[in-house]
Amino acid sequence: MKFSLYIVISSLFLLSACAQENTGAEKEKSEVVETTKKGDTHEESQTLVELTPEQFIIGKVELGKITPKNLSNVIAVNGLLDVPPQNLVSVSVPLGGFVQSTDLLQGMRIKKGRLVAIIENPEFVTIQQDYLESTSQLEYLTLEYERQKELASEKVGPVKNLQQVTAQYKAMQSRVNGLKQQLAHLGISASQLQPGNITRTLPIHSPINGYVTEVNTNRGSYVTPTDVLFKIVDTEHLHVELTVFEKDITKLKVGQKVRFYLPNESGKERTATVHLIGREISTERTVRVHAHLDKEEPQFIPGMYVKAFIELNKNTVPALPQEALVQSEGKDYIFVYKGERQEAGNKMRNFEMVEVRKGVTESGFTEIVEPATIKAPIAVKGAYSLLAKMKNTEEEGEEHGH
Repeated sequence: MKFSLYIVISSLFLLSACAQENTGAEKEKSEVVETTKKGDTHEESQTLVELTPEQFIIGKVELGKITPKNLSNVIAVNGLLDVPPQNLVSVSVPLGGFVQSTDLLQGMRIKKGRLVAIIENPEFVTIQQDYLESTSQLEYLTLEYERQKELASEKVGPVKNLQQVTAQYKAMQSRVNGLKQQLAHLGISASQLQPGNITRTLPIHSPINGYVTEVNTNRGSYVTPTDVLFKIVDTEHLHVELTVFEKDITKLKVGQKVRFYLPNESGKERTATVHLIGREISTERTVRVHAHLDKEEPQFIPGMYVKAFIELNKNTVPALPQEALVQSEGKDYIFVYKGERQEAGNKMRNFEMVEVRKGVTESGFTEIVEPATIKAPIAVKGAYSLLAKMKNTEEEGEEHGH
């Protein structure tokens, strides 16, 4: 009887222990699942960030996409923006004189034929007088020459008279032609010159369309033919003049693409095409390479410094602007645009932080090795603003959790 009672009590203890063990295991399992869910939620929140319209503007966020760039097969060079010789004009005067008037200022845009200055000199009057007097004498000598020639043919007058008149006639012809060329050099039409319209002033006109880059005179100053009054440049046909080291010349050929950047616009890329390769090596062991702009930009100024990359072949790689990548805890990330949602009439923009593996970095762009097939827009500017916003959100979440 006692033995049977002992068996029953022992069985009850065993059943109770098993029940407690099962309950503990279930509780532990439930806690693990809950912790895992919480961890997943926390991990997801670490990769997502949302911006209000105001934050989007303040952060200067701009969207773009992964694009193909030639980053590994290029030659880095320096150069200048320049114009061909026919597009740069130095304006001077054919004869010396005083500047009666001019209204040009540096930077002004002027058209071909526009009056740029008026020069005054009494010598202009002398040349015009000489031409008119010589023309009159030539008319007289022409008639005399014809008369003497007729007399000589009829053997009425002596041949000596014809010879003398012929010499005078030809000498006057030469003088009139010379004075006519001088008038043309001054810009005065000989055919329209009359005794009543002789002028002591000479108008100076612009020979090309362009911008005034230099003004070296003023009203009342005396100028000579060797003085440069103004410089005018036509910037519609600018080119890039590159300086390439001797060791790289054999790699170049006409038709290769050039990417270049202005110092104050390092992120804005422009392109050109190699047009001419110099055939002379300078004392610095460099050669000049001439490249034509693919797109004309008249606002450029000759002499502006550029940093350029000459593409040797078309081995392109997927790339993003360097500022699109951020570093966090030793890893590289980008922010992929996930769309927007409306909240109280505001457009809330959502981004996901995606880890990437980068390659070579050149000329402000970085190769994206993995993943290289992201088709969604990417924050190419303002990435660090997004990272800062995400970190602040995490800290606020941890504070609320405590």
